[in-house]
Amino acid sequence: MKLKAIIVEDEAASRQILGNYLSKYCPSVEIQGEAANIEEALVLIRNNDLDLVFLDVEMPYGNAFDLLEKVGDVDFETIFVTAYNHYAIEALNAHASYYLMKPISIEELIKAVDYVTEIKTKEDALQNQVLVPKTATADGKITIPQQDGFEVIEAANILYCKADDNYTEIYLNNNKKKLVSKTLKHFEETLKDSSFSRVHKSYLVNVNEIVKYVKGKGGTVVLGNGKEISVSASKKAQLLAYFK
Repeated sequence: MKLKAIIVEDEAASRQILGNYLSKYCPSVEIQGEAANIEEALVLIRNNDLDLVFLDVEMPYGNAFDLLEKVGDVDFETIFVTAYNHYAIEALNAHASYYLMKPISIEELIKAVDYVTEIKTKEDALQNQVLVPKTATADGKITIPQQDGFEVIEAANILYCKADDNYTEIYLNNNKKKLVSKTLKHFEETLKDSSFSRVHKSYLVNVNEIVKYVKGKGGTVVLGNGKEISVSASKKAQLLAYFK
């Protein structure tokens, strides 16, 4: 598929190098424009239907994170391009799809574009569809501790789990909620052989309960009961892999 993209980079030489690499090694990327600062980037983002933004971190009068904050909710993927590796955590928190270090490795650039292409292809195929997971219905039972022992519940009856510090809230399909003194990581491991996906640092979702995916910065999933849950960009590919 074709990816409509822009390059946001304050150094003209760096813009030219990246543009040349994309033209030669990533022909699926169609550059819609280039920006040297945040204000120019905002104009391009608001006037184009973009799939991808190549974004330098440090720019005049602000940085990449300032730009993303001004844009708000978006439906394009972001590949950070920077000479500084200490921005990696912030980039992850800003839902970056990939993090490229300067000088740009052609191999890494191709991998980044392929990764975004895979995500966008699956997103487009699933947008506004009733989703049918490839996996079988979650089966098996899990136990949750109680003061006087433990309770056994069917994994298939769990809609989703939500982190609450060192506790986990378990939401069931009978509209009941259980508060358990175990971390979400514990339940991610416990349910790893069932149809559950960690879609966000705070959410573990029963994939069989998902009826819709909505594109966005990371996107959201809608469950059968109408609950809408945010998806982290770093978890998006893993989630979309569950669906045909």
